[in-house]
Amino acid sequence: MNYRKRVFEIMENTKPSDFAGRVFNIVILILILLNILAVIVGSFNELPGSLVNFLWIFEIVSVILFTSEYALRVWTSCYLYPESTHPRLKYLFSAPALIDLFAILPFYVPFLFTFDLRFIRMLRLLRLTRIFKLNKYSNSLKIIGRVLKKEKDSLLATSFISILMILFSSSVMYFIENEAQPDKFPNIIASTWWAVATLTTVGYGDIYPVTVLGKLLSGIISVLGIGLVALPTAIISSGFIGQINAKKNMHPEKCPHCGKFLNSDE
Repeated sequence: MNYRKRVFEIMENTKPSDFAGRVFNIVILILILLNILAVIVGSFNELPGSLVNFLWIFEIVSVILFTSEYALRVWTSCYLYPESTHPRLKYLFSAPALIDLFAILPFYVPFLFTFDLRFIRMLRLLRLTRIFKLNKYSNSLKIIGRVLKKEKDSLLATSFISILMILFSSSVMYFIENEAQPDKFPNIIASTWWAVATLTTVGYGDIYPVTVLGKLLSGIISVLGIGLVALPTAIISSGFIGQINAKKNMHPEKCPHCGKFLNSDE
């Protein structure tokens, strides 16, 4: 039995009917979500000693599992890039490999970084997709359902990007501004309010950065927020226009005077 190929099939879930592949993906997804939760919980002050010890043990276990996965993916990269003469080198410099590397680096070299990079693990969620289904109770909901179904990939991508941007912005701003403004940025959850207000370009002004690095980052996030908010609106609007035009072409109106179809392309 080719164990390397079997490991590759399980990790990449190449066979939809493969039970081991489905279990592996579910376990990795749960582990990623728990790590995000652990980072958020760890940002709070005055946690019970037992919880701090649990988070530390969980971090060690997570790093061991993520490191093992990273090593196995490097080991099986010859099946991911069968035509490459240097598949391992090609994989090491690929985006997924770099994300996996950044997910474990903070544990091994904590003194080389001034802020915690564990939140980068949430980027691994982009490997997974979920199917959005909408119950159709009326004609209006049928149109909405068709639009969401047709544009689900684009909407899922923008939704993931929005969530990641919010979590990324709130996490980074917490580590930058916490020392200067512990009352305004006490933890990542509180910093999320600032991230949402900034990315949506609302800007209430109740919480704002005071450090030079924080102001620079805030300006960049504000500019990115303009495009981020517009993306799902444009996708849904385009989908509605397409559905309306398709409906008109399926049921064209006939002119009562000349008998020609008004909404038809013919």
